[in-house]
Amino acid sequence: MKYLVRDKIFAIGDDYWIEDEDGRHAFLVDGKALRLRDTLELKDPGGRVLVTLREKFFALRDAMTIERDDRPLATVRRKRLSLLRNHYRVTLVDGTELDVSGRILDREFAVEYDGELLAHISRRWLRVRDTYAVDVVREDADAALLIAVAVCVIRMAERED
Repeated sequence: MKYLVRDKIFAIGDDYWIEDEDGRHAFLVDGKALRLRDTLELKDPGGRVLVTLREKFFALRDAMTIERDDRPLATVRRKRLSLLRNHYRVTLVDGTELDVSGRILDREFAVEYDGELLAHISRRWLRVRDTYAVDVVREDADAALLIAVAVCVIRMAERED
C-alpha cells in the first residue's frame, strides 16, 4: 500500500493528512507547537494517536524516539560508519533492528529487516512537488511505524545537512 506524504508536514505546529493511494485520509500528522523538543503525533482518521515522534534529549548522537501508548517503541539513530549513502538504524524495544539506507535528502531510500524490504520511500512515482510516497511492501507490516521511521530519518538528515 502506498501512502502520499508532503514534505511541508515537518513544520512544528502544522497538521497534515497523509493519504493512501486511493486518495483517502489514512493518517493525520499533528505537529505539537510550544514544546521544548520536536514532537509529532501520527493519528488515525478518527483522531486516535497511533505513534508519537520525539527528538531525544541529552543524546550523545542525534536520535529520535517513536512511542506507542506513551511507551517507547523504537529509537532511530544514524549509523556511525556510512561512507557513500545515508544509513540509519532503528532499534525496537524488543531488540529487533531495522536498517534504513539510501539517499534520504532525495527521498529515495528503503527500510529493511534482515535484508527483507519492508518499505520503499520514493519521489520517482510522483509528479506532485514536495510529495513522496511510502510504499509499505509487506501486508503484515506496521504502516504507522514505517511512516514514522521515514519522517524521523528525513528530519534527522535535514538537521545534519
